Amino acid sequence: MDRQTIVQRVLRKELCEEQLFEDHLAIEEPLEIRLVFYDKDGTQHSQSLSITMRTPGHDFELATGFLISENILKKHDDIETIDFCGPKKGDLNLNNIVKITLKSDVDVEWSRLQRHFYTTSSCGVCGKTSLEALENVACQWLESDDFKVSTSSIYKLPLLLRQQQEAFGQSGGLHATALFDKNLKLLCLREDVGRHNAMDKVVGWACAKGKLPLNNHVLLWSGRASFELMQKAAIAKIPVVAAIGAPSNLAVAIAQQFNLTLIGFLKENKMNVYHGEHRLLP
Repeated sequence: MDRQTIVQRVLRKELCEEQLFEDHLAIEEPLEIRLVFYDKDGTQHSQSLSITMRTPGHDFELATGFLISENILKKHDDIETIDFCGPKKGDLNLNNIVKITLKSDVDVEWSRLQRHFYTTSSCGVCGKTSLEALENVACQWLESDDFKVSTSSIYKLPLLLRQQQEAFGQSGGLHATALFDKNLKLLCLREDVGRHNAMDKVVGWACAKGKLPLNNHVLLWSGRASFELMQKAAIAKIPVVAAIGAPSNLAVAIAQQFNLTLIGFLKENKMNVYHGEHRLLP
């Protein structure tokens, strides 16, 4: 990824030394996700689904992952075209609109597109309603418990994450989501000012690579485990998820409801397991 799309150089002044130093800030720009689809009569419709504040870069992955997480898109083959639309804007001359056109035979539930898509944890929806809603968007109990990972290997993940967080090392202002295979080899890492965006970018990458569902993978978040992140993990059917920070109560509830292994406060020598310890080998 082009680092210029991730961080921006600025000058800062340290008052104690009265000197100017070069600093790096994480870039935050809006991204609109538009969907073009066809109804049963063959009529084409265009709908603006979401506007999210994101770090530019891997925008197609972000838009694709968002559609997967909202159960609008099933697989990458459902996409006819994906491209930027509209003129470039702002001082950074960026494209801030992604348009995804689905194939004419893809069935889209029009009523779901009329609702407001929330992308933060402060959406005002109560926990019980949120959990019930998940059962209606392709979230299913993970029946297979064959996938196992060693505890000693899990302990190594925070260091692997830090070593690969280039943009965070420059700016200190980005969340990261990392995807590992069954041997805990790093497959994909994405950084963004929005933790949900970083997650969508990883899911979008997996969709484009034909790897969904991710039922033999491990996911790591650089921050806390929230409802929105666990929702996306459940839809992608990721059996083991870990966070450097704390989980919320709804994050634990989702792990219990859909049989996910949830790890919090992961460090290089200890972790908290909130559910699904049967997938961790001693």
